[in-house]
Amino acid sequence: MRPALPACLAVLILLGGEASARPHPLGIAAPPGESTIAYDMNAAGQVAAVLEDGDGNTRGVLFEKGKVTDLGSRGGKHSDARGINDRGQVIGSVRNKNGTWNAFMFHRDSGMRVIGTLGGPSSYGMGLNQDGVAVGFADIPGGDWHAFIDDGGGTLQDLGTLGGKISYASGINKHRHVVGTAANEQGLRHAFLYTPARGMVDLGTLGGRQSSAMAINDAGMVVGASETRERRWRAFTHDGKRMVDLGALIGNYNSFATDINNAGHVVGTVLVGAERMSFVWRDNKMTVHRGGQGLHLTNAINDRELVIGATYDHGMTAATMASSAAAVITRGGSELLTLIAAVLTMAGLGVLFKLRSRGIEIDGHG
Repeated sequence: MRPALPACLAVLILLGGEASARPHPLGIAAPPGESTIAYDMNAAGQVAAVLEDGDGNTRGVLFEKGKVTDLGSRGGKHSDARGINDRGQVIGSVRNKNGTWNAFMFHRDSGMRVIGTLGGPSSYGMGLNQDGVAVGFADIPGGDWHAFIDDGGGTLQDLGTLGGKISYASGINKHRHVVGTAANEQGLRHAFLYTPARGMVDLGTLGGRQSSAMAINDAGMVVGASETRERRWRAFTHDGKRMVDLGALIGNYNSFATDINNAGHVVGTVLVGAERMSFVWRDNKMTVHRGGQGLHLTNAINDRELVIGATYDHGMTAATMASSAAAVITRGGSELLTLIAAVLTMAGLGVLFKLRSRGIEIDGHG
């Protein structure tokens, strides 16, 4: 039997119906048996994506107008592509022959520019802004990882930590404000916001031990996930003053915000048992797409209001869907209470049906 949905999410499902718009495959051509995953898309429709073969080897690509451009591998077997800006610059990482990694910037006109390290052997590229300023994390001589920012000048800036040994940068906006995750003096990893004026600031948690920031928009709104006192992970937003539990609008199970666009629309993932769902928060409404109806991987949302990621059916397929696609919506307030009452009434009717039927079990959907 599939596990029953929590009551709150059951309300969300009732509101959805069959009017939801399905994800749209991007049509990235790949050899048989290979998976495709889209990580980002710019305003011109250029896509930063990854192709993975059956042996787990990955290669970062630029996809535009039906054409796939391999970003290069420097003789190794792995590369990826994490983000793309409106200039067509791609940020990613490539594995070298000796097993080390290098962050890189790629443009179809100039090719690959390898980004260095912070004194250690490897670096990874995670995000960039519209000016081509990149962020990621790199080895320092002692062997730990530190977040960096790279403006193309040839030297990476070490952003430091929150008192611990490691940090990772994942996003940057036009003001060069950087977000990511860093260890504090107790070794716990917390979401951080770095600004040139204030340096690295701890954004705290939702009452738990750890948190992680994934993206920031030009207005300074940060998104990510935080542990709660109950050891659940919840998607959050942070406006620079306080952290808001966005996942509470969905239910008491794990949710993770992965990106935010300049309109303040947030996307992410919800895990309910073995089912993986996607969500969109926009216009003060939370939309949850059931597994198989939305994206399996929800990696980004752009300013054209497209959600970017991949669907899953015996393998990953790069796809997008409109952030406004209808599925399951909760509006809160008295309307939500009314719907909860309706769900409880339906549950009671289900119990009566089960008793009268003797042996007929009413199956939930998990």
